Amino acid sequence: MSIKSKVLAAAASLTLVGGLGAGALVTAGAANAATPSCGNQCIDIFSHQFGTFANPNFVMDVYKQQQAVGAPIILFRTSNSDPAEDFTISDQGSVADFFAAGLVSSAVALHYGCIPGVNFPNCNTAVNDEAFEFEYAPFGADTGLCVGVPSTAVSGTKVALEPCGVSSKTVWIVDTLDSPFTISVPLINGSDTNFSHPFVLTYPASSYPTDKPRPQLYTANITGESNGPGPVLATVNSNQLWAADTGVLTH
Repeated sequence: MSIKSKVLAAAASLTLVGGLGAGALVTAGAANAATPSCGNQCIDIFSHQFGTFANPNFVMDVYKQQQAVGAPIILFRTSNSDPAEDFTISDQGSVADFFAAGLVSSAVALHYGCIPGVNFPNCNTAVNDEAFEFEYAPFGADTGLCVGVPSTAVSGTKVALEPCGVSSKTVWIVDTLDSPFTISVPLINGSDTNFSHPFVLTYPASSYPTDKPRPQLYTANITGESNGPGPVLATVNSNQLWAADTGVLTH
């Protein structure tokens, strides 16, 4: 069953452009995203390590434009003619919404989507982060395949295309608590089981998007100097910070 038929209707009404509270993942930029066929419905996700909203430089890409489960997710130079860079967020909501839809565990919701008196009797820290699926949509055509992991995320789990709306493995939580900026955020995989140092989307250290073979994204424990329950703000490595543009790439 697709995420569209499972997530609460209120989640789908959230706007894509304009930010996600304290941790804005998506914003309109001068150098926007995707092919003309995908247009404004598409986003381009880029790494804080290599680019900015004005110049993303390298963006999330499906290796060799494959439309298959297990296709590696890499970063590739921006292009408005490369359908492998076309992704959509067709439906989104909070972690609590995904918990209600049965797409994240109660343990994940307790840490990232806990609403006292609503989905849990009480919470040590009331938090309800936004969560997303990123669907591969070459030339604007949805594939039913989303950015995710094939098994419960651990350190070193490779990120690839997986069936959308099936499990927490294709859910990505915007980690506003550990974000050092309002424009770039860590993305926690929804299958995470390490709640003090969660497994987040990571670009391989000491690698560059033009390297061959192309470095594949993976999950790793969030970096940063320890500060009780999580990293000190502004100490998360740039290869674990992400943002996105919307629209059609300018080149």
